[in-house]
Amino acid sequence: MAPVTNLNVNGSSRTIDADADTSLLSVLRDQLDLTGTKYGCGEGQCGACTVLIDGNSRRSCITQVGTVGQKQITTIEGLAQGEGLHPLQQAFLEEAAMQCAYCTSGMIMTAASFLRANPNPSAADISHSMEGNICRCGTHPRIVAAIQKAATMLNPTMKGARR
Repeated sequence: MAPVTNLNVNGSSRTIDADADTSLLSVLRDQLDLTGTKYGCGEGQCGACTVLIDGNSRRSCITQVGTVGQKQITTIEGLAQGEGLHPLQQAFLEEAAMQCAYCTSGMIMTAASFLRANPNPSAADISHSMEGNICRCGTHPRIVAAIQKAATMLNPTMKGARR
């Protein structure tokens, strides 16, 4: 495969120099200095490296950069629009949905994709959608609360999160 020289990341065209089979995570962290996306297991099992590819959550550690050259990549650094935090970022802060925070960016990115598909989720829906993201600190109840709060923030006409 030919080397990849350009990616669309966080709304900007970025120049890179990577073999097509290089992991997207490596390019994001090492070439583009976008270190909010974390290396966890390196096998796509923990969720720490989750980014959005064309709005859908993907594990960047197992995604070859050659497969995303023409797609829109969004990292935690590009989730918010403008000066303020994205509602998920704000809700995670307000609900103290982190302890060590290593998993947080992956949790938020997974939740962003999930809420796009399900804007009025129940707590059970949220728990199920987040099963592939590991938090070793045990803040899952606060993570669910934060995602419910963000759903309300993103959809103000919602009559309250379903239980």
